[in-house]
Amino acid sequence: MTKQLLRKLSLLLILLAVYWHILPQIATAKTKPKNVIYILSDDHRYDFMGFMGKVPGLQTPNMDRLAKEGAHFKNAFVTTALCSPSRASILTGQYAHTHTVVDNEAPAPASLVYFPQYLQKAGYQTAFLGKWHMGGDSDEPRPGFDHWISFRGQGVYYNPKLNINGKQKQYTDSAYISDVLTDEAIAWLQQRKKNKPFFMYLSHKTVHAEFSAAKRHKGRYQQIQIQYPASMFITATPQSKQFTKGKWQMPEGNQLKFNYQDIPNWVRAQRYSWHGVDYMYHGQTDFDRFYQDYLETLLGIDDSIGRVLAYLKENGLDEETVVFYMGDNGFSFGEHGLIDKRHAYEESMRVPLLARAPGLIKPGTEINQMVLNLDIAPTILDLAGLNKPKQMQGVSALPLMQGQQVPWRDKVFYEYYWENAFPQTPTMHSIRTDRYKFTRIHGTWDINELYDLTQDPLEVNNLIRSAAHQQIAKDLNTQLWDWLEGTNGLQIPLKRIQNKKNDHINKGTW
Repeated sequence: MTKQLLRKLSLLLILLAVYWHILPQIATAKTKPKNVIYILSDDHRYDFMGFMGKVPGLQTPNMDRLAKEGAHFKNAFVTTALCSPSRASILTGQYAHTHTVVDNEAPAPASLVYFPQYLQKAGYQTAFLGKWHMGGDSDEPRPGFDHWISFRGQGVYYNPKLNINGKQKQYTDSAYISDVLTDEAIAWLQQRKKNKPFFMYLSHKTVHAEFSAAKRHKGRYQQIQIQYPASMFITATPQSKQFTKGKWQMPEGNQLKFNYQDIPNWVRAQRYSWHGVDYMYHGQTDFDRFYQDYLETLLGIDDSIGRVLAYLKENGLDEETVVFYMGDNGFSFGEHGLIDKRHAYEESMRVPLLARAPGLIKPGTEINQMVLNLDIAPTILDLAGLNKPKQMQGVSALPLMQGQQVPWRDKVFYEYYWENAFPQTPTMHSIRTDRYKFTRIHGTWDINELYDLTQDPLEVNNLIRSAAHQQIAKDLNTQLWDWLEGTNGLQIPLKRIQNKKNDHINKGTW
């Protein structure tokens, strides 16, 4: 048997396996399918929206409108705070150690089934527009989408080059990526078949570093008061940078107790790194400029949401379309002396999640239950009248959106795997309940962390040595290992490293 024939047989077996997964879902439609638009942003932290009041002066009228007219998921989390793993979890409904896209370079296995494939089989017309960034830099069309527009890797903010259904198109004249993707999204909505339900996945590059706002938004927040978080200076040294332009933000009425002794060493060291406030992006920017640029860049997404909502209203689709808005992971703004994401602190693993569906979601709904990126796939399938496939580890949040009281998880789990490109953050696993968070660090000589989130929402008083909390730590540790064992997550998935180190300490070495 020739190698070529073997490859063909292998591909056929993969296709049969995929179809075998999909087929049982098609005959289970139980409600009239809803149109769904899922808008995803990049690195948008959960509380940087106008209605949250976190950033005085920040205006996001269209995000505010989604929350006012729909539902705000107040406790939404990702299970890995990194672009590719989180996006793979959204599409598959699985943990990173299950789908194995554990970093931004890991290839997506050909056997993965993405939830839009089920929608296609159920008669939906589907479209993907924007950042894929899952399994390397490819911009090629992927399974599950009738219409495809993407770009390689992180893409660029101005004059992008897009792969449109397999053909390259170069934009010029200072075309701005958020506007271009929204133009293309509305064009597809206009051209779609009117007699079929639709699913559109609008995946923005914004607000990934290095931030660059649309020209109309540049300078909007030049006078905004910079907010320095209370934990920004707990890892400072005599050599640390001085920050004087902003305001040190302490929680009102909260007497914080800082445990300086048990700040992990990796957190202290990371302060002077690509992801630390003293050497952020290796000195390419400073915190105050970085803060302003982020807020101004964010406005491009808010405009995009507004344009999509306006199109739905103008074309009579407002009542029959569910619109989601979500971030792919959170983002640190100086907390613990860190920027960016990856770690298990709240600002990294929490994300914005909003949903609007007139007639389905009561305006002003606030959902307090802990909802995960794993839940997006089964939720959207539920809206289409399809049952959750067996391989998905998330659950449908549709009952919560409808205000139903249903049994729900009382804990969430988090995982992050060390990357060669950013070695300052170690492998970690975490369990978070409504009150406590316990995080284990792997592969480095360091201390683990335990926080009482009700007493210490900023995670600055590590209770890991507290005599009164030893049983709690033991129980959470057991539950964490039980989860890993029960989901086949005890083997840390290694991926081939092809490049030399790029960190400022060991740059250029193998």
